[in-house]
Amino acid sequence: MKIGVVGLPNVGKSTLFNAITEAGAESANYPFCTIEPNVGVVDVPDPRLDVLGEIYHTQKIVPASIEFMDIAGLVAGASKGEGLGNKFLSHIREVDAIVHVVRCFENEKIIHVSGSVDPIRDIEIINLELVLADLEQVTKKYEKDSKLIRVGEKSLLDSVNLLEKVKAQLENGKPVRLLNLGDDEKEILKSFSLLTAKPVIYVANIGENDIPNGGNNLSKQVEQFAKAENSGVITLCARIEEELLTLPKDERQMFKDELGIKESGLEKLVKASYDLLGLMSFLTAGEKEVRAWTIKRGTKAPGAAGKIHTDFEKGFIKAEIVSYDDLVEAGNFLKAKEKGKVRIEGKEYVMQDGDVVLFRFNV
Repeated sequence: MKIGVVGLPNVGKSTLFNAITEAGAESANYPFCTIEPNVGVVDVPDPRLDVLGEIYHTQKIVPASIEFMDIAGLVAGASKGEGLGNKFLSHIREVDAIVHVVRCFENEKIIHVSGSVDPIRDIEIINLELVLADLEQVTKKYEKDSKLIRVGEKSLLDSVNLLEKVKAQLENGKPVRLLNLGDDEKEILKSFSLLTAKPVIYVANIGENDIPNGGNNLSKQVEQFAKAENSGVITLCARIEEELLTLPKDERQMFKDELGIKESGLEKLVKASYDLLGLMSFLTAGEKEVRAWTIKRGTKAPGAAGKIHTDFEKGFIKAEIVSYDDLVEAGNFLKAKEKGKVRIEGKEYVMQDGDVVLFRFNV
């Protein structure tokens, strides 16, 4: 899974990226200090893996992972080449979801590119640039495919009908993700690689003093905006998240407790990303390795097996499954089996979060 971290210059974007990836990206008080996207691969926090590791006396623990890209600060006019323009926009097309960092703190020492702090205005600046970039792309494709239909290429009819609907949405200044589309239309839409079709998590970046209250009036505006468009939203203080990294690991929890921080920024982001994209994890466990695998909710057993290896899916016979809670309660797989907690599931079984699975297959 690839997540693009975006935002106007000086909103705390690179600071947040540093905090969640420990990658040490350059962060400075001037626009465009990030030119090429910084990339960090992050382990998905999952305490279940350590517990399974102890049960199985495993040699290796492999968590699921997310790739974060810190993409250069965007400004008004980017769709026409202002700032880093199209270079910035091309990086966003590569990601599965967008984390949009929004400044919700006042600090005279940190310059705001627009001269004042206004989170909704900032959101709308970036959203408009993405809309304009998509509109240019959609208009070109619509005109090209419409001509092909007129000369007999009827296979493009469904695509052109969808393009017409998408074009009207963009001309109204609205993101494509807000369109109500059927399953077939959603499948066609994927091939367009549109920026505004990507799901978004807004990150309200607050100041340290606002942590005990869980935010401020500015962050509440962001929460309401996100709710209105069914997007994800979390509130955190990027600077404090980054400061936590400078402490020894055994002191971090104490510092978090003092500030009233229940979850790290990474934990919040991962949870929001999984919810937004409809993802979950199943687990495999043994003496050699304990591993988490990320799949879409609703995935059936053969599809989950295919995440491990395509041969597992092709030759799928059955899956031996025990829920994580039942396995832990029993103490080990054998005892869970004796208690009747291990189930034999076939091709139609829909995987559940926390399933511990042993796939049986025939190549």
